[in-house]
Amino acid sequence: MSKSILVTGGTKGIGKAVIERFAQEGFDVYTCARNQADLDDLKLHLEEQYPDIKVVAIPADLSKKTEVLGFIEKVKSYTVPDVLVNNTGVFLPGAIHNEPEGNFELMMETNLYSAYYVTRGFAQEMIIRKSGHIFAIGSVAGLTAYPNGGSYAVSKWAMLGMTKCLREELKPHHVKVTSILAGATYTSSWEGVDLPLERFMKAEDVAESVYAAYNLSPQSVVEEIVIRPQLGDI
Repeated sequence: MSKSILVTGGTKGIGKAVIERFAQEGFDVYTCARNQADLDDLKLHLEEQYPDIKVVAIPADLSKKTEVLGFIEKVKSYTVPDVLVNNTGVFLPGAIHNEPEGNFELMMETNLYSAYYVTRGFAQEMIIRKSGHIFAIGSVAGLTAYPNGGSYAVSKWAMLGMTKCLREELKPHHVKVTSILAGATYTSSWEGVDLPLERFMKAEDVAESVYAAYNLSPQSVVEEIVIRPQLGDI
C-alpha cells in the first residue's frame, strides 16, 4: 500500500519542494492552495513526472477556518496521511506597535490557526494507527527577535510552542513531531530583492532536510532542525 503526504500551501516554495521530494519516493500527494491555476499546473506536472502516484489538489484559503475544515474533510474522504506538513504561511513586514490593522489577525490565522486545525483534523487517527509524522515549517523568526518582524515573528514563536507541546502529547502514541526552523529561503516572497541568489537557501535543501528527518527508524525522531544560509540570516 502506497504512503501519502499532505502539504498545505503546496504550489510554491518550500511546500512545492517538499512535495517533489516525497513524490520521488512514490508518496501519494494531497495539497491545497488558493489559486486553482497553480494547483492545476502542479497536478499536471506531478502526474507527468510520477505517473504511479495519486495527486489530489484542492483549492482552499487556510486563513479561513471554514475552508480549513472543508479541506480536512475532503482529504479524509481519501486517506489519513502518513506525513503531514503544515507549511501554509504569509509574511507581511511591520512592527508590532504600528503595523497595519489586520496584519496580526491575518498572520495568526494563516500561519498558526491553520496548522492547529489541520493537525487536530488528523491527530486522533494517527494516534489510533500508532504512526505518523507531523512537520511544522517554522522560521528562525520564531527563535530570534528582530526589527520589522512584527506579527509574523509572533506567529512563528507560537508555532514553535505548539509544536513542542504536540511532541510531548504524541510521543507515547508513536507519532513523530518535527519543527523545521528555516532561515531565508528563496521563494516568490523574496522576488525583486536586491540580493544575490547565492545569499539564500534553496527550497530543495529544506525539502531534503524534511525527508531526511522522516527517513529514520521508528526508534528515533528529529525534534527540531535549524537551517540557515551559510552566511547567516538576512
